[in-house]
Amino acid sequence: MIQGLFAEAQAACMLCGVDMGPTKPIVLEITERQLLGDVNAVKAKLAPFLDFGMRLAIDDFGSGYSSFQYLADLPVSFLKIEGSLIQQVKDKRIRQIVKRISDIAKDLQLITIAEYVEDADTADILCELEIDWAQGYFFGRPVLARQ
Repeated sequence: MIQGLFAEAQAACMLCGVDMGPTKPIVLEITERQLLGDVNAVKAKLAPFLDFGMRLAIDDFGSGYSSFQYLADLPVSFLKIEGSLIQQVKDKRIRQIVKRISDIAKDLQLITIAEYVEDADTADILCELEIDWAQGYFFGRPVLARQ
């Protein structure tokens, strides 16, 4: 499966027809739950993608299995903050948790992404917390790609 996925990623980059340099425009996203277990085994599976120039995003960060050791052991570029935290960010305690995630990410030079942003109030709070990027219905609903 990994070899097939890697071949697809290479083909997609080749189709762009642009010399992209060492960093490719494809980000490999894995959930925290997928990281459970042997970090060295995870690193070995990710190596072809990372060597090719893809960047790594940890999805669902803060979903209950958070291990800051992964941030130390893996070349992470993006932290996608768990959507249930974002949905509750108007609560002061949750807001403080999201702020601390943002602070740690900034210190580690990681880009933060908030999931499930569904209204302007949530987007405003995330701006105050210095979250870098956001996604959700507030910005647009998913659509099928035209073929």
